[in-house]
Amino acid sequence: MLGKTAQGSGLLVLKAPDKIGITVLDETQISELLEPFGVSIDGRQAEQVRAFLELLVRWNRKLNLTAITNPADCVARHFGESFYFGSILSLEGRLLDIGSGAGFPGLALKIWRPAIKVCLLEPNTKKHAFLKEAARVCELQEVEVRRQRIEEYIASDDFVVSDIVTSRAVNPAEGVLSRALACTAKSGLLCLWTTGRLVTGIEESERRIKWVRSSRIPNTKDRVILIGQRRSSGDIDSIGIEAWDRKVG
Repeated sequence: MLGKTAQGSGLLVLKAPDKIGITVLDETQISELLEPFGVSIDGRQAEQVRAFLELLVRWNRKLNLTAITNPADCVARHFGESFYFGSILSLEGRLLDIGSGAGFPGLALKIWRPAIKVCLLEPNTKKHAFLKEAARVCELQEVEVRRQRIEEYIASDDFVVSDIVTSRAVNPAEGVLSRALACTAKSGLLCLWTTGRLVTGIEESERRIKWVRSSRIPNTKDRVILIGQRRSSGDIDSIGIEAWDRKVG
């Protein structure tokens, strides 16, 4: 399902089912857009990013998957933030992404670290369908896409906790933290994309998590990733937090 580069051009041109050609970025352009985040990807990952972008642009014509529709802006914002997070933490085991939307950070992190198992929660029917198609087109294995809200997932018969739980646009007033914590394994990580002004409120609203630190995301004014570890008898250094400290400390 991955596309091919058009002969004589550095751009990838893919044909959608409606026969309209869609031109997206080439590997060099993607790499340049990711430079501010201090990350680099290989050829296989670049292919997957390009295939994802083609699908996103096509589906976004009819669905409101993301307000960012320009492929370059999508790489610089969505993929850049996701890959930055992947580069500063050792991703292992099972990852749960709450409210995956257009697939960030969950599907992007699967592209970054293919070995992890990923579960995406997205209650919106059309976005759920997009996520399933994106996983198929990008040839991503061990990706589970569930059309559920977090409380529905917790109540399901096959609910399991995850080593890493991620969520974007978190507001402590929405009450998602306690439910996200219920999905986090002992000594697991809860990783939140938010803004600097909300960090204190988030930290104070949930004391069962040892909040490690927040770090401003490169190329943004006030966006941060806040990482905490569920409190238990385990050592906080046991799952790679020290690597995070070396990167952003």
